[in-house]
Amino acid sequence: YIGALGARVICDNIPGLVNKQRQLCQRYPDIMQSVGEGAKEWIRECQHQFRHHRWNCSTLDRDHTVFGRVMLRSSREAAFVYAISSAGVVYAITRACSQGELKACGCDPLKRGRAKDERGEFDWGGCSDNINYGIRFAKAFVDAKEKRVKDARALMNLHNNRCGRMAVKRFLKLECKCHGVSGSCTLRTCWLAMSDFRKTGDYLRKKYNGAIQVTMNQDGTGFTLANKNFRKPTKTDLVYFENSPDYCVMDKSAGSLGTAGRVCNKMSRGTDGCEVMCCGRGYDTTRVTRVTKCECKFHWCCAVRCKECEDTVDVHTCKAPKRAEWLDQT
Repeated sequence: YIGALGARVICDNIPGLVNKQRQLCQRYPDIMQSVGEGAKEWIRECQHQFRHHRWNCSTLDRDHTVFGRVMLRSSREAAFVYAISSAGVVYAITRACSQGELKACGCDPLKRGRAKDERGEFDWGGCSDNINYGIRFAKAFVDAKEKRVKDARALMNLHNNRCGRMAVKRFLKLECKCHGVSGSCTLRTCWLAMSDFRKTGDYLRKKYNGAIQVTMNQDGTGFTLANKNFRKPTKTDLVYFENSPDYCVMDKSAGSLGTAGRVCNKMSRGTDGCEVMCCGRGYDTTRVTRVTKCECKFHWCCAVRCKECEDTVDVHTCKAPKRAEWLDQT
């Protein structure tokens, strides 16, 4: 447990927090620990989803203002980052509630008594994930930064934050335990549980692919379509204002590290292929010897013995841009 003084010192030293966030941090230091865990989780998930792309979410790893999430360009990548980070906070807090790690919350208190699903009646039991508490706290904490200003970008961030929060709720599932003669399921005890965070990541990745470009409407209260041929965004669609850069060269303000030194797949014609990943600059090839376990045999009882095999593979990495070309961009 972090004492009140410790909490104040810690909260005052987290860069990028606004006053309301600092107050929540001081009041709920244990929840802030979960928020920190959530940050690691969503960055990992973001990097998994974009591992084969020029933009691979890695700038965020080095950004000490991860709570403030500074992404200057209002691109579809920014839309994804706000949604997945908001989802990560909901997920981490809800999980910590269920595991009894937080003083402010526990299992969902509303899941009591009897209920019904398509298989018939069941009793609420076990520990249902208290997703509504996770959503409420994430909304108060994450949205606080955007609520201070009434501009287009704040409106965009609030919309995408909400998409992320609701995405976690979308994948709640009913888990049950059967009782009765030899597990005959005459009686069931059930609880609501969150699915693996990967499901939320996959879902938001699809939303990124279908993100809708918008502009702010005349009275500054909502969005209008940037292109009249597109459909109107719903509450579950990600929205963005600006086209993305190509992420070929380093440009801090656009959140781009460039692709120099990135490993590419010579045989692929997709986004991970050397032609696309290296932006036509070409690639270097290095011969690398790897040691792997092979010819594994199972020995009675309970031992697996393997040989060590060496194989030599070619690793292709993108060339850096020529100096003059690079200077133009920075």
